[in-house]
Amino acid sequence: MPDPVARDAAEEASAFSHPAVDPDASVPYGDHPDQVVDFYAPRGGQAAVPLVVVLHGGAWRGAYDRRHVTPFADFLARRGLAVANVEYRRGREIPQQGGSSPVAGRWPETFDDVAAVLDALPDLARKALPEADVRRTVLTGHSAGGHLALWAAARHVLPEGSPWRLPGPPALRGVVALAPIADFARAVELDVCGGAVHQLLGGEGEFEERRPHADPALLLPTGIATAVVQGRTDTTVPYSVVESYVDAAAKAGETVGLTLLEEVGHFPLIDPAADACAVVAEEIAQLAW
Repeated sequence: MPDPVARDAAEEASAFSHPAVDPDASVPYGDHPDQVVDFYAPRGGQAAVPLVVVLHGGAWRGAYDRRHVTPFADFLARRGLAVANVEYRRGREIPQQGGSSPVAGRWPETFDDVAAVLDALPDLARKALPEADVRRTVLTGHSAGGHLALWAAARHVLPEGSPWRLPGPPALRGVVALAPIADFARAVELDVCGGAVHQLLGGEGEFEERRPHADPALLLPTGIATAVVQGRTDTTVPYSVVESYVDAAAKAGETVGLTLLEEVGHFPLIDPAADACAVVAEEIAQLAW
């Protein structure tokens, strides 16, 4: 049996080996340098095609930005989809005192940005990417971005008084979350991404108070078509995190589609050279079209 650590490293190297692909247009949605969205037109020149919104991963840490998923965005565009690749504010580069890793996320700015860009996207896309049919919008995200995609699709069930709460369900065809950090309690138990969940919420002392505003496993049911794609051998976000989310959805009376890929880890889901990426594109297309 292959060494899981070695395999994960090889899969990560493959996913990050592709050159970045420049967008067809970049548009700010706020004043901060990280408040920007890149648009990719469908490569076949089609019109009135679904819009796929991509939220990148990287444990909500500043070291990872949207550039690493531009090959994935281009992969989707080459399959005839319009794509919006979103940047958002993440954690600072300097570790917390006594820590060794950069801080994960900013509270509340990370959530502010995702809410703001999703609210602004229909108008932004109509101007920057006229090929996109914003009435057929699908959210997707990888890892920490998968969490944000699930969260963005659940804003209408946020607690009363939440600044990000919507009065009704967002206008989405659905969400396809890729190896998402979808259950915060389970992720904390497993110390996913080295304490990233606690850092995202502002510290361990804030976890219980802020979790109801941020944890997809508590924001159910949504009534939004939801699918999850997960590698069975993922060592970065283990399968049990997604399994816990799917179980929570079932208990809430909602069915979440789960595509579990054997002998696949964390990074092939966004690697255009991997078969898993084609599976992801098909899951997105099934909701989009």
